[in-house]
Amino acid sequence: MSLAHVTVDELNADPHAVLAAARAEGPITWLPALDGWVVTGREAAVQVMRDAERFTVDDPRFTTGQIIGPSMLSTDGTEHTRHRAPFNSWFADRPTLASLTQWMTAAATELIGGLRANGEGELRTALAAPLASATVTHALSLDPPGAERLLAWYRSIVEGVQRLTAGDDAGPAPLAYRSLAAAIRATVEAGDADVLRPAAATLTADEVAANAAVILFGGIETSEGATANALWHLLTHPDVLQAVRDDHHLVPAAVEESLRLEPAAASVDRYATTDVEIHGAPIRRGDYVIVSLAGANRDPAVFDDPDRFRIDRPNVRSHTTFALGPHACLGIHLARAQTIAAVTAVLDGLPDLTLGPDASGPAGLVFRKATRVHARWTP
Repeated sequence: MSLAHVTVDELNADPHAVLAAARAEGPITWLPALDGWVVTGREAAVQVMRDAERFTVDDPRFTTGQIIGPSMLSTDGTEHTRHRAPFNSWFADRPTLASLTQWMTAAATELIGGLRANGEGELRTALAAPLASATVTHALSLDPPGAERLLAWYRSIVEGVQRLTAGDDAGPAPLAYRSLAAAIRATVEAGDADVLRPAAATLTADEVAANAAVILFGGIETSEGATANALWHLLTHPDVLQAVRDDHHLVPAAVEESLRLEPAAASVDRYATTDVEIHGAPIRRGDYVIVSLAGANRDPAVFDDPDRFRIDRPNVRSHTTFALGPHACLGIHLARAQTIAAVTAVLDGLPDLTLGPDASGPAGLVFRKATRVHARWTP
């Protein structure tokens, strides 16, 4: 495959062949379609993500920052610490995670209960998306406007990020963000959200809103994608589906392998702050560097038979799906717990589950999730 002729549309549809071809040339390779360096080797990916001095997110080109402004996602160094520190304790609190896990389990069970009599359904939009948005709405006390409106605003912002990545304008995303920010400010003023209270004491109202929007990105995109992709992998591997149905203790392993094989956030952006040669790549100051989490997770130097879905993989937790370094995902434990809760609810509530004829797999350049998880079951 010639990387010179790869298009953005091809990357959107299925990047894995392109990433494998890039990795064959080296762990860091220039990709003309994105006008930047793509990092596909796991060792190189970890090195870049951990080196915020030479590879920063603090750049005007950073797509999310263009829409929501400065936040923990788009700053580095002391400024990054200032934005992120107020949220660390809440996300690390075990009783909070246990309480949310119990709430998510009940919510997933209720959603499945509403589907059971139908005999078929599309599980991304009927389970993965509403569970993710309801969880964030619950955690941030954003009701009103409620989960449905929140999800619509969020979808618009995600579309804007993907449009900017592809070289287009942001579309209606800034307007959606203004509506979201207003709802977050109202929640902060009411003092309703425990997760936002420490931030409100040290950050400006605009900064709290921007960081809450970052939490939305993780809480909705990562969780919805993780759930949709896990269900897709199970439905397209009936032997594994039967194994986890017979033994629910295997569900966490299946979820972890799905996270490795198809990360919902497929890449993270960095910008070189200095001239540097790394793994043979002559990167220049200002160059765009795309760390492909999807590529690193299929590095054959680390993962045996990397394109295969197998739940007995001994080093599965070596994946990079939640990023590493200063920008490692805050909600890693919450995302895992939500996907496990959703998969378990499906296994318990939908007998004789099989893949439906209208199903379609993961797609997307920056954010990847199964497009239609159409399934059938015994009513």
